[in-house]
Amino acid sequence: MSYSTLIKDVVDIARQAGAAILDIYNNEADFQVQSKSDDSPLTKADSAANKVICDGLEKLAIQYPIISEENKAIAYETRKAYSHFWLVDPLDGTKEFIKRNGEFTVNIALIHNKKTVMGVVYAPVLDEMFWAIKGEGAFMEKDGKVTQLHAPTFKKSDKGLKLVCSRSHLNADTEAYVAGFDSPDLVSKGSSLKFLILAKGEAHIYPRLAPTMEWDTGAAQIVLEEAGGSVINNETQTPLLYNKEVLLNPYFIAMANVED
Repeated sequence: MSYSTLIKDVVDIARQAGAAILDIYNNEADFQVQSKSDDSPLTKADSAANKVICDGLEKLAIQYPIISEENKAIAYETRKAYSHFWLVDPLDGTKEFIKRNGEFTVNIALIHNKKTVMGVVYAPVLDEMFWAIKGEGAFMEKDGKVTQLHAPTFKKSDKGLKLVCSRSHLNADTEAYVAGFDSPDLVSKGSSLKFLILAKGEAHIYPRLAPTMEWDTGAAQIVLEEAGGSVINNETQTPLLYNKEVLLNPYFIAMANVED
């Protein structure tokens, strides 16, 4: 099948979810922050965006199961049979949302046989929409203008490379990795925007030597890959895969177009 028949509808769904988030973002008294079982924050905006996305995906002509951060967990015995499924993070960067720094996104990915084949990422405050389909390139829409994305080419030995590090997570392993570069320039960014600034050509490497979940990376991974970059399991040196028994990602390194 051609995934291009779905992409416009999924972009529209992501934009609607972003609008639902902004309605709450612009009324701080209405955030209704709660703590989930792992102590991570949950806001009214997470739940509102999740409803918009799930309702929208369930109305599409082609139906696939949905795995969302905010939905009830689906047993591996059930989901391991999925050949296709939607992987959703309705509000990636809840901590950034609460801080009101605008660095959060809506992530919708389509997974086929453990690999992302389509991804849509929307940054509501920036009003930047990103999407990619396997083999068809990566694109960004801003102010009504669509641009194809091309990640910059670099060598790891280059001086002054821009390395992206999370505002909310920085640990000893990451600091040790950064120390291996020649005069690196550190760039702070929240949520899946860390992948997207690589795809846009504004940075070179994003080391994530700390926990993430599959829904944090699925959509942005294919945008970066289709822009010429990669997202590599730090242990196996192979691309990240999805629908594992445990939905926790291995540590990984995301890169723009690196030369040997």
